Amino acid sequence: MKIRHSALVAALSVSALAVAGCSGSASGDEASDTGPFRVLVTGAISGQGSLAANAQTSILAAKAGAEQINKSGGIGGRQVELTVTDDGGDATKAVSNLRDAVNSGKKPDLYLNSGPSTVSAATLPILKQNKILSFNVGPTADSSDPGQFPLNFDLSPSPTEYAVSIARYAKSKGYQQVGVIHGSSAYGEAFGKSMESTLSDEGVSQSGTEEYDVAALDMSAQLQALKNKGTQALVVDAYGAPLGYLLSSLERLDWNIPLIGNTSVSGTALVAKPAPDVALGTRAASNLVMQVFPSTVYDPADTTVNTMVNSMAAMGSIPSTLILADNYDPFGLVAAAADKVGSTSDPQKLAEALEDQQVLDDAATAFLPRYHYTSESHAPNLGDDGYRFVPPSKLLNGQYGNPAA
Repeated sequence: MKIRHSALVAALSVSALAVAGCSGSASGDEASDTGPFRVLVTGAISGQGSLAANAQTSILAAKAGAEQINKSGGIGGRQVELTVTDDGGDATKAVSNLRDAVNSGKKPDLYLNSGPSTVSAATLPILKQNKILSFNVGPTADSSDPGQFPLNFDLSPSPTEYAVSIARYAKSKGYQQVGVIHGSSAYGEAFGKSMESTLSDEGVSQSGTEEYDVAALDMSAQLQALKNKGTQALVVDAYGAPLGYLLSSLERLDWNIPLIGNTSVSGTALVAKPAPDVALGTRAASNLVMQVFPSTVYDPADTTVNTMVNSMAAMGSIPSTLILADNYDPFGLVAAAADKVGSTSDPQKLAEALEDQQVLDDAATAFLPRYHYTSESHAPNLGDDGYRFVPPSKLLNGQYGNPAA
């Protein structure tokens, strides 16, 4: 996506400063198997537009996850105590909030973020230094590398994981001469490169790749270039306003072509709202299928997902798609790890347990059906059953395809 994958470079300098300003956990704050299990979740509550909406959905998911695990006895017998902090989407503010928590004498047992990746890049070194278990919504280039961050686990797949799924979908549809258009963000560039290699690996011929400036209001030139190359299906990376401009550019070119949108597209609310103000019902949108997770699609028979959705909705409006509900799952994952270890006081042992596939299979998760963390990779490593491709529709409680919407 996506929302969670913004430019990484700006955060690197913040990370270096953060490490220098935070030297270990507060004195006297020893890990224990008694008392509340402290969880700190950060998000852009005071952000603008989609940033705030995404943070609200992420935090609702964390609250629902904490509520459900507490009903089941907590984590290792400890009730979860959830603290929410507002970082405004600002990495410097996230660093300050985390430092305050570490130095307060109540160091969190678990840290969750709500993205973007600049926040991840800034906070991961502090979390590592203070030996805090963490789950990450906004992956960075090395956040899933256990050699760099042994106590961190990515909740969102990497650009390459998303690209593999899309390439396999394109192959299943018999598409050839597939083109790719992506934004100039760090995530868009990484996704574009991954699509080139994964299409080739799947034996799907490519017509070309085009990049657009995320501040641009028109993508006609890039689309015309792909059209001239004989593109027969188009993979699209676009989030927020750029998606609207891209779909409008397709309409102006009168280009009627199958579109495959990544999770940046499915995480953009405008595809769920009707024309003429936005996209739903336009010809370009009618040619579109979007990559989502199973939990993003309404299924009346999926009681596990429906429990998550109902719990979130009872706490407040779900303003964005459930693509952003990652933070529901860490509670079930850590609880399963604690059951394996027999303790909650050693984050390293909990992390090692999360590399055990039986523990992951036993974990009560809903956002994703199953995780596949290993000692070599702390990315979720989804299989093909972890994705769906669906047309745009109105949203209800963050899900596509609900007939009541």
